[in-house]
Formats: sequence, C-alpha cells, structure tokens
Amino acid sequence: MAIVKFTANLKRFYPELEPITAQGETVAEVLREIENHHKGIKDYIVDEADELREHVNIFIGNELIKDREKLGDAVKPDDEIYIMQALSGG
Repeated sequence: MAIVKFTANLKRFYPELEPITAQGETVAEVLREIENHHKGIKDYIVDEADELREHVNIFIGNELIKDREKLGDAVKPDDEIYIMQALSGG
C-alpha cells in the first residue's frame, strides 16, 4: 500500500492526522480511501467536480501529478504520496 503524507496545516482541522497507508491504483482511488479514514478531508483537497483544488498539489515521490482533473495518475504499492496545500495571504 502507498504511504500518504500531509502538510501540517491540515492538522488544524484533523488533529489526529498522521501519515497513513492507502490502497488504490490511481490518485483518485487513494483519495477515496483516505476519505474513509478521515471523513470530510477530501473536501479540502478536491472541489465539487472532484478536481484538485487550485492551491493543492499532490506529489508521487518527487513528481508532481499531471492529471489535476481526473486524478488518474498511476500509484504503485510502494509509492509515497505527499498532499500539500499552499498557504496564501499577505
């Protein structure tokens, strides 16, 4: 199973959030698995059309995913996935 790691700013909403293992052959499938463990977290990552939110990036290893709309990038069982939210403000 892939290991999914999150930026610390999501802990504000999910204090128990730690790296987790998730099954799935695509990023979309992994996100559904994460949602099963942390209800509502997917809303911080994708929009109403299930597309990656503008200020969120997902990396598989060191590579930024390419499919921000369908989240169809392939995930292998030994991958590390990083979900990062950009911080904005002035």
